[in-house]
Amino acid sequence: MDINTLVRLPVKTNMPKLAPGDTVKVTVKVIEGEKQRGQAFQGVVIRVRKGTNNASFTVRRVTHGIGVERTFMVHSPLVEKVEVIRHGDVRRARLFYLRGLSTKESRAKEKGRALSVEELAGAGAAVSAAPEAGAEPEGAAASSEVPAVNAEAASAPAAEAGVSEAK
Repeated sequence: MDINTLVRLPVKTNMPKLAPGDTVKVTVKVIEGEKQRGQAFQGVVIRVRKGTNNASFTVRRVTHGIGVERTFMVHSPLVEKVEVIRHGDVRRARLFYLRGLSTKESRAKEKGRALSVEELAGAGAAVSAAPEAGAEPEGAAASSEVPAVNAEAASAPAAEAGVSEAK
């Protein structure tokens, strides 16, 4: 008999997809005496262990020059909320090599993300509004640039001729 069949934790459905290199903010329930509060821990995900009951992820951050790593169980009732602040672009599943790097060197590049339909519509409206604001039509801009190029081309042979005459 498997331990997962004996002990079934309630599965959290509001968990975002986590990947190594992501910067996350984890809010953990902390009980101090009779008071209960949420404590935030923000850092880079360096490991993700998938599974049923024992799924976990490890978050690392550097505070005052000291590296702090904390492992969170995904389905733990103490983990209130996990927010992905940015997605990192890394090529490894385990980022343990970050332990030996400085804070600046350990920053992962940000992964390019696909735009949603709303963002595309907003960007399209901004692009279509830009040409209307310009007072100069397209043809006028092109015709004003052509003489400047021809003037440079015409002066170049004259300059070369002047140099050859000086010799």
